[in-house]
Amino acid sequence: MKVFRASDGAQLAYRDEGRGTPLVLVHGLMAHGGFFREQIALASQFRVIIPDLRGHGESAAGDAAPTVERLAQDLAELVDSLDLAGTIGVGWSLGATILWHVLAGAAGRRFAGAVVVDMTARVLNDEAWDLGLSAEACEARSAAIRADFPAFAASAGQGIVAQPVPPELQALADWAGDEFARNDPGTIAALWSSLIRQDVRALLSRLRHPTLIVHGGQSRLYGDDTADHLVAALPDARAVRFDLSGHAPHLEQPETFNRILTDFAERLARDRLAQAHEI
Repeated sequence: MKVFRASDGAQLAYRDEGRGTPLVLVHGLMAHGGFFREQIALASQFRVIIPDLRGHGESAAGDAAPTVERLAQDLAELVDSLDLAGTIGVGWSLGATILWHVLAGAAGRRFAGAVVVDMTARVLNDEAWDLGLSAEACEARSAAIRADFPAFAASAGQGIVAQPVPPELQALADWAGDEFARNDPGTIAALWSSLIRQDVRALLSRLRHPTLIVHGGQSRLYGDDTADHLVAALPDARAVRFDLSGHAPHLEQPETFNRILTDFAERLARDRLAQAHEI
């Protein structure tokens, strides 16, 4: 793992392998870069960059309670420090919200496209929005994190895959729960609180990056209508449904995910080449 020092002094770890078009893979809440273990094989074709988000894996949490905005700033600083160009960002769950913030900012110029994995524009439902989770469900998660974090982490590990958990994915679900439990409960509680305050709907219409919306057909969090909303809200987006996956298609159907990601990257490269010839 390499180490990057953020502007506030926090040391953040990341993996950087391969050469070619950069792929920046951003994990979800309680996870770490190892949750993209099946995508390391793409380093034979791409430059694969996988950070451990602040407060996760080998990255320090910093002195202040982490927020989505701070994690987005970390990611923007990382891609600037690496002087990346033509990057494809892949954001899974919380990672997608972070990626949207980065794409909407100055560092967005470094990205050629984005892949969003099973996420919504707003987690907390209200009277006019029902494509996230109910207020009761959000509060229940907050209470569970505070009351018994190991039990919450174990349950979340089981919940990221299709239900009921297929026998061939049981080891993955168990591993995810164990890894989730390694986190500091206070850090996760602060980030969860920050996440459910997020509402990126106003950002989406401003993003010009071609986007692939990947969603699990058996996700316990977000359904087809959530993916349909993102396709309609983003200026240039299409969706791919992974029928056999829950919340983590990149882990549950990795070969299919890697092939679709490669095809997406190759299409973007062809489009950029065609545009250059037109100029």
